[in-house]
Amino acid sequence: MGSLHGKVAIVTGAADGMGKAITELFVNSGISVIANDLNAEMLEQVHGNTDAVKTVAVDVTSETAAETLVQAAMSNFDGLDILVNNAGIVDYEPVESMSDANWDSTLGVNLTATFRLCRTAIPELKKSSAGRIVNIASINAVVSAPGLGAYASAKSGITGLTKTLAVELGPDNITANWIQPGAILTGMTRPLMEDPETKALFESFSVLPRFGMPEDIAKAIRFLVSDDASFVTGTGITVDGGFLAKVS
Repeated sequence: MGSLHGKVAIVTGAADGMGKAITELFVNSGISVIANDLNAEMLEQVHGNTDAVKTVAVDVTSETAAETLVQAAMSNFDGLDILVNNAGIVDYEPVESMSDANWDSTLGVNLTATFRLCRTAIPELKKSSAGRIVNIASINAVVSAPGLGAYASAKSGITGLTKTLAVELGPDNITANWIQPGAILTGMTRPLMEDPETKALFESFSVLPRFGMPEDIAKAIRFLVSDDASFVTGTGITVDGGFLAKVS
């Protein structure tokens, strides 16, 4: 895998779960990171502020968040090579009774914030010798379940947005791809494993004899931002332990 030393990245949703794992693997690979999360206290506890990581606690749905994060990359590390839009939320609610607030907040965090940050980052990514965008979608962009109307719509939107970014930015040597995680054991899902039925359900989501871990997602993203993936763009990598292969 080509060297990533000296690259600069923005990672959203970096305080826990996949974002934490992505940030840590990036730093261990020589990448300097602007680590973003809404939870300022957890963000500081997990990453602190070092020569390689600068934490920026801002709500990604804020109209000024994208500019704040890109400016942080420029002022701290004098450039931007990699953008990982990982921040996301889900709130289960049937479409029939879904509130506008649920719809708006789910699309706001998962899709609109991703669009805004991509839009703001593009001029700086064009200055990189090999710009990279990786957006986090979901297997729920392919298969859904009750209560996921807003979430599945947002994640489907991620795939469409990312394909368009790949087409538009290819001439600038910028690749744009997405990851489709399956059931991943994170700080948010781990407490659910205390319920035997929920644990059994999670176990059924993989054909492999283990849970998906945040590090599984981080490693796939490290590949996509490396030189080894320089001819990979406009596509998604599914990291789900074979779940889609089982159900499709």
